[in-house]
Amino acid sequence: MALPLFKTEQLKRYKDIIALLIKYGRSDLVREAGLSTPAIRRESLALIGKEPQPEELASDLENLGTTFIKLGQLLSTRGDLLPEPYLDALARLQDKVEPFSFEEVDAIVSSELGIRISKAFAEFDPEPLAAASLAQVHRAWMRDGRAVVVKVQRPGVREQIVNDLEALEEVASFIDAHTEIGKRYEFVNMLEDLRRSLLREIDFQREGNNLIRLGDSLSSFKLIVIPEPIDDFTTSRVLTMDYIPGKKITALSPLRLMEVDGAKLSEELFRAYLKQTLVDGFFHADPHPGNVFLTDDDRVALLDLGMVSNIGSTFQENYLRLLLAISNGRGDEAAEISIKMGEPKPRFDESDFRHRVSDLVAEHADTALDRIDAGQVVLRIQRIAADTWFRLPPEFTMIAKTLMNLDRVVYILAPNFDPNAIIREEATSLILRNLVKSVEPGQVMSGV
Repeated sequence: MALPLFKTEQLKRYKDIIALLIKYGRSDLVREAGLSTPAIRRESLALIGKEPQPEELASDLENLGTTFIKLGQLLSTRGDLLPEPYLDALARLQDKVEPFSFEEVDAIVSSELGIRISKAFAEFDPEPLAAASLAQVHRAWMRDGRAVVVKVQRPGVREQIVNDLEALEEVASFIDAHTEIGKRYEFVNMLEDLRRSLLREIDFQREGNNLIRLGDSLSSFKLIVIPEPIDDFTTSRVLTMDYIPGKKITALSPLRLMEVDGAKLSEELFRAYLKQTLVDGFFHADPHPGNVFLTDDDRVALLDLGMVSNIGSTFQENYLRLLLAISNGRGDEAAEISIKMGEPKPRFDESDFRHRVSDLVAEHADTALDRIDAGQVVLRIQRIAADTWFRLPPEFTMIAKTLMNLDRVVYILAPNFDPNAIIREEATSLILRNLVKSVEPGQVMSGV
């Protein structure tokens, strides 16, 4: 079975994908899935003895464009698939590309809004503030004087994403059907999660709605600000929203950090995410440091809400109990809760799963509570699940990634901040809120 069975118009992408597998030591998957050709076999032989570095994988994915950058960001949460050095390298993937021309920006904005830029805005800066693989952002001023930013989708990006996903899914289906590792890890399911996430992320009308919803949800958190979209100037390919003066958390000088109460900001931010994930069930799933700003008036701004997630009350309650079990060093309980949250495959080794999760949590119980990284522990549970043929839902790792990114942000603001103390402090009230949604008041206390 060889490449010509695939669609000829996708041939280059198939070869790109297979070349990645070979370069990074998985020529066995190519061979077992029946994807090899004489040229591919020659390439495999040429790579014998060469050890690519994790940073090379990140660079290779960046060079392949939007879909592969997003795939790399997804893989950065999959400790069950990749060793830690690769996870670290992929977590630092830079989604920065050359900007597209202002002529193209003008054409897209005018087409989407049905009016020329010069008529829609009092002023529109032709130089982008930032350019990424999905879109670029420009400053502008409305005719009423409001300062805004305009996010404009890159030309042709939707079509490229759809084509790339099709090629990835075809290769993944062969690997799933014909290899042991494919049957264990179910790459087609992983790519379906990527497809769903990416297609939502390129719908800017949806992102505008996310901004409104999250802004309403966090309105009581006075140290957190969410930009408001301008409805009449927002479409599926153009998003216009308030301009928030400030700097990326990662770009702050030591002197600027000394001017703010980092511990107070960190606590507010962490409590806000607990509310999003474990009370509302709707959360900003991409709070990496590049999407978090410190505003000029010393608040935290959350930007880029293309990636959000929804979770149900049962999942919320179980996840909270899992975080509590981890932070309190209760390994047997963490294993039991994890099993409730997932689905065993026919070859599930429950005894091995319970034993390894218990050992993992016990290992972290020896760590000072303020240094436990709950997100990392959850990702290691994901690895154990895959090893023992147990399927955990995609939301499991989505929240873990969110916690890990959040930990990176609060570490910049307040290196000694203890998120586990906040988890334990709020645990009872959060569990009560979740239980009240589904049980009678008289039954609530029995669940705590």
